[in-house]
Order: sequence, then structure tokens, then C-alpha cells
Amino acid sequence: METFHSLQGEGHHTGRSAFFIRLAGCDVGCPWCDTKHSWSQSVHPERRAQQLALDAEKAAREGACFTVITGGEPLQHNLDTLTDALSDSALPKHLETSGVGSLSGHFEWITLSPKAHKPPQNDILQRCNELKVVVHNPSDLSFAERMAHLTQEGTILLLQPGWGSEQGMRLAIDYVQQHQNWRLSLQTHKWLEIR
Repeated sequence: METFHSLQGEGHHTGRSAFFIRLAGCDVGCPWCDTKHSWSQSVHPERRAQQLALDAEKAAREGACFTVITGGEPLQHNLDTLTDALSDSALPKHLETSGVGSLSGHFEWITLSPKAHKPPQNDILQRCNELKVVVHNPSDLSFAERMAHLTQEGTILLLQPGWGSEQGMRLAIDYVQQHQNWRLSLQTHKWLEIR
């Protein structure tokens, strides 16, 4: 769908220079999604993996620390060819996914943002480096704990208030204050008005 060099705006790597590859196509259908324009795969032109790798190499020369493959839902694609091509760029490869599809490709970091209405695959829960759960209401907190119990020890646990959700913000802050194994994640790129 698009590529761009910016800062990682959320999660464990917030504030670091990153090159984003946003893939089109998503069947998860979250009502609060801020990239609904990525849901339809057919309206976006295809690009070759080698061209994306060249773009990543350019971003590395311009200061990017890693490449983020995001979406839409990137696991609606087989990512083997893309991550193989990106291996030439020397940038670590990060994946941002809801985990509903089968894991493909090779990644140094996996951010799993599971959704209660379409839970993730168990193997991705076991392999993710960070678990980031969006919070709008109290049921999201119990869902977050259920997901956390299925991750491996050492996984970074993050609660992220839904953008514009006052209740989500209050719930996430209160929960993190009372549960030391959880951290707060904010969408800083939206506050900064950058991509």
C-alpha cells in the first residue's frame, strides 16, 4: 500500500527511526482502525519485493534502524519472499500483526496486537517479543491478561489506550499503576502529527 521513513510511534521501540512497509489487505475489521483505507487489497498496486528491499536500503542510509512490516494485516500474505529480499538491506525486520494468519517470513522482532473478536494463532503468542493490547473498556483488560498468560516468559506486555478513548486511557493508566508487569504504550506519532 505504501512505504515511508518515520519514527516508530508506539510500543517498545517508540521514538526510533524506522522504515515502514504497509501491506494492503485486512479481514480483521476492527471498528477503531485508523488505516481502514488499507483493508482492500485490490485497490493498491503490487510492488516487487526487490524494489521494497532497495527502498529499505535507501532508508538505512538515511538513518532507519529497522524495517517494520505492517498493514492492514500483513499475515494475509506469505512474507517469505519479502523478508528474504529484505535480508540484503541489513536492517532488522519487525512485524506488526494481529496474529490471525499463519506466521511466515523471518523476523528479529514480532509485535502482536491481538483482537478479542478474532484471537491470534497460538504459535504467534509463543513467538512474539511484545504483546500490545488496545484498551477501550474493562473487558479489554481481562482479554489482555488471558493473552499474556499464553506468551513466553520475558515478553514485553503493553496496554495501549484506543485513540480518543477517555475510558481506555483511564483504564490503561490505572491498570499499569497496579500491575508492574504491564507498561503503557501511547500512539506518539498521532500526538506529533507524523506518519
